[in-house]
Amino acid sequence: MMQEIPEGKWVSSFKRVFALNGIGKGTQVAVVAESQSRPVLRQLAGLALHDLGAEYSTIVLPSAPQTAPVPVKSTGTSDAIQHKRHVIEALKHVEVIVDVTVEGLIHAEEMAEIEKAGTRLLVICNEHPEILERTEPRAELGPKVALGIQMLNDASEMRVTSDAGTDLVINIKDVPCGGTPGFSTRPGAVDHWPGGLCLCFPGENAVNGTVVMDVGDMNLTFKDYMRDRVEMTVENDYITDIRGDNLDAELFREYLKAWDDPKAYGFSHVGWGMNPHARWESLALYDKGDLQATEFRAWAGNFLWSTGSNQYAGRFTLGHFDLPMRNCTISLDGVPVVIKGKLQGNLA
Repeated sequence: MMQEIPEGKWVSSFKRVFALNGIGKGTQVAVVAESQSRPVLRQLAGLALHDLGAEYSTIVLPSAPQTAPVPVKSTGTSDAIQHKRHVIEALKHVEVIVDVTVEGLIHAEEMAEIEKAGTRLLVICNEHPEILERTEPRAELGPKVALGIQMLNDASEMRVTSDAGTDLVINIKDVPCGGTPGFSTRPGAVDHWPGGLCLCFPGENAVNGTVVMDVGDMNLTFKDYMRDRVEMTVENDYITDIRGDNLDAELFREYLKAWDDPKAYGFSHVGWGMNPHARWESLALYDKGDLQATEFRAWAGNFLWSTGSNQYAGRFTLGHFDLPMRNCTISLDGVPVVIKGKLQGNLA
């Protein structure tokens, strides 16, 4: 078992990341935690903010009652705020939220209103600090992620193919595009650590084709590698068929079915990883309790697709899969940005 106590090196890491996010003397910050948050993350955030001279407060919310039919893991859709007006209003009056809730507030229903007020969100994912230290955001990743986001903004179509049989066509014309190197100083920005991701949120009736998840691809909700192939048909944004006579396929089918909600089968976001310090093989080295598995969204050259909440298409659900895949080729308007899992050109 890895120990979860504050270490000086981790305080220093938090200070560097906060400084990249424009947090310094006098910055107004709210640390948002819940009763089931890792205590060490809240402690490290507080120590780092104190050393930087920020004006900070900590809000510790009670973890919400369980309402889902199955365990909810690694969603980015924390329900800790529970639409409490006094919490929402408080968060609209700070410059930065440092989010150490268990699932993270990225897709939380309350965040749209909070972001409109100009508050920035920095999600510190529910990882052991050793993982955060290793994947610490670095300034040099900023221009590369910005380039990838611009390429997405300029494109009308994303196509994803693989030797395993994936062939997915996605209309991304005029859709919200984003991503993060793990830091920003722009009002209303959303960032997360581990960072290093370029993505977009397709609109309605935008995603069609076939996805073939192969051995070694990952299901981050299950915090596991795929041991067998699973083939899926996607029609107008929704998974309509899941094929495979194996445990991976059966788990995939049963988890989605358990929600009894068509939105759980819909696409959330698509994109690729950019972080050279995030490692595909790291999952083999940690116990599940040590990690939230967000590192694997960001390893350089993956194709990341997700099911579940897509606020831009009007879909909200706690049912969520993050599914990074290896060895895919990703093209924007016919120009490859990733070839068989390798970043191309100035993205590399």
